[in-house]
Amino acid sequence: MRPRTVDPRVTDVALGIAMALVVAVVIAADRDAAAHAGPGAYLFAAGFGALVLLRRRLPRVMVVATVLAVFVYYALRFAPIGMALPAIAALYSAAEVRRTGWAVGGGAVLVAVATYYRVTGDDAEEYLTPYDLVTNIALAAAAVALGVAVRLSREARQHEARAAEQRLHAERLRIARDLHDMVGHDLSVIALHSGVAAEAVGRDDDAARSALAHVREATSGTLHALRSTVRVLRGPVDATSPAPGTSPTGLAGVEVLAEPARAAGLRVRVELDVPDGALDGAVDAAAYRIVQESLTNVLRHAEATRVTVAAHVAGDRLLVRVADDGRGAGPRLVPGSGISGMRERASLLGGSLVVHDDQEGGFVVHADLPTRLDD
Repeated sequence: MRPRTVDPRVTDVALGIAMALVVAVVIAADRDAAAHAGPGAYLFAAGFGALVLLRRRLPRVMVVATVLAVFVYYALRFAPIGMALPAIAALYSAAEVRRTGWAVGGGAVLVAVATYYRVTGDDAEEYLTPYDLVTNIALAAAAVALGVAVRLSREARQHEARAAEQRLHAERLRIARDLHDMVGHDLSVIALHSGVAAEAVGRDDDAARSALAHVREATSGTLHALRSTVRVLRGPVDATSPAPGTSPTGLAGVEVLAEPARAAGLRVRVELDVPDGALDGAVDAAAYRIVQESLTNVLRHAEATRVTVAAHVAGDRLLVRVADDGRGAGPRLVPGSGISGMRERASLLGGSLVVHDDQEGGFVVHADLPTRLDD
């Protein structure tokens, strides 16, 4: 459930009322209020509050109108209320909505005009004291600084929210890619062994039972992964850990991937020369998924009899090669075959993936990945 937020219009009205009340209280507190604080002065107090309602739509108009209203107020010789006090809301609001220059300019004009007339005036009571000058500058600066601080804080929260949304989106995509690769591989195994069982029924019941056992195992694994993934998607996603049921084991699990294909009659040779600890976890997982998708394509499309999976480290690169003796590219290059997903995995890690027909027949997938990711 999203947290409730206060209507901005309610906030503006509350701020306007507060502004009007503060100015009215200062007017009423004047020592000579009877002479200087008539209905007109309080009308100005209400006007200063009403100008706050312009703070979101017309912040610059609010600053200019407030500054001019202050000048008119003093020209009518109402009770002193300070030059900066009636403009605090205007300066704050302008700075909050990225009109900081107007806020600083408005505050500077107020302080400068007040300083000039009170220094050059003949009335001893109105002569500028250091206290008055510091107070005006402090009020104007504080209003501008508070507005800037509130805006920066809001923008930081918005940036964090966008970043969290992007991380969540990236995690959803990662789960979808992993699920696609795993389910696609398992369905290919199921289809292959179902065909073997159908051909073996009545002729070789042991082979049929073995094929059906592979089908049952693959089906069970797929259903478990789907249930686990649904649980993850229904709850909060931790972008630092793989989703349950979709977590790859790395290149160490390639032999497990090869077993169902071998059981179906495909000769799979695995040649791994990757020292322990040589790969970052993300690289190891991506290499596993690339091999998995490559084997899935072999089972689906290649009509191959043998396939070689090789991986070795050369310097700071991991080279992965999956080659078969099937009928070449064919349907493996059409959209949805998984090759685009393999390329994306490699690219996200700063690597590359190339696919092509082998000169001696068959099809080759070659991935070039970094062994370590930059911090």
